[in-house]
Amino acid sequence: MKQKELETLRGLIKDVDIAMLTTASDEGLISRPMKTQEVEFDGDLWFFTKKETDKYKEILHDQEVNVAYAGKSYVSVRGRAEIVDDLNKKKELWSKVYEKIMQTSYDDPSVVLIKIKAEAAEYWETGSFSKKIAFFYKSMTGQSTESTDINETIELDK
Repeated sequence: MKQKELETLRGLIKDVDIAMLTTASDEGLISRPMKTQEVEFDGDLWFFTKKETDKYKEILHDQEVNVAYAGKSYVSVRGRAEIVDDLNKKKELWSKVYEKIMQTSYDDPSVVLIKIKAEAAEYWETGSFSKKIAFFYKSMTGQSTESTDINETIELDK
């Protein structure tokens, strides 16, 4: 994993509390809000869920997921998810917030972790108003948006 890209992505998502996790269901793609873990991003994203949720079943069926962040910038992370049922890891990541959200404790056998290995990310900087206007104008009129430099894609799995 490239250190520079990892640091860029870490900086973009570090202050975003809620992310949107997209999974594939039999009916199509489904997104839902998920609480971001308060851990240093190292290429893996972590979320809590319960075994009786649709997202749990969807990840068992198809591990390709997307996680979207909206904050000072917009970030879309593509990756592969896996279900982790490790009591020590659950205890490490657990906080009182989850007791309220999930109405249980980390040692509940139905509580599991979703670990997402980030493979690539695309992000849009929100700092330049003129760049955003140029980007939206060009995209609406069918022109190439490459020269506006409003977004960038980074590969993390190489």
